[in-house]
Amino acid sequence: LAAYVDVSQSDSMAALVSQTVLATKQLNIFVNNAGTSHKNSSLLDVDEATFDRVFAVNVKSIYLSAIHVVPQFRAQGGGVFLNIASTAGVRPRPGLTWYNGTKGAAITMTKSMAVELAPDHIRVNAINPVAGDTPLLKQFLPGEDTPETRQKFVDTIPLGRLSQPLDIARAALFLVSDEAEFITGVCLEVDGGRCV
Repeated sequence: LAAYVDVSQSDSMAALVSQTVLATKQLNIFVNNAGTSHKNSSLLDVDEATFDRVFAVNVKSIYLSAIHVVPQFRAQGGGVFLNIASTAGVRPRPGLTWYNGTKGAAITMTKSMAVELAPDHIRVNAINPVAGDTPLLKQFLPGEDTPETRQKFVDTIPLGRLSQPLDIARAALFLVSDEAEFITGVCLEVDGGRCV
């Protein structure tokens, strides 16, 4: 099943859930993976439209997923949410104040949802990845994307590299699996030691 979804719009999220349930008869796992950022800059230089977009994609999307997915999970006796947060919500970097705030919100929402939804057999966890070698990295870097700038960024990660999609995928597969059935409210840092 493939669908175009604007995670910041309630109608779009509702359509995703209904299309998924129609096609698969149930919904066991929901991953909030969409994310965006503003360019690394002074907090005063981020315009209001950019601020609103970053919060809509990174925070409002979690709210909308809860509104539309929780009723389905409750009806079928449980389910699993996985939110992709960030080390930025735990150990913020300068120049990314508003992005950092969205990821802090995602972490707190994960923990709050976990305690509220546990009686319904709904688990809620998050992954806090360190920056990865993805197109979003350019937004995080202070200044131009050069080998030197990247190396300065990498030097803040004790294991000496950026995260890779496979690092995040492995953690995600565990957290949504039955092997993690007694884990909820956890925000797992997949960060090469950045938050130590």
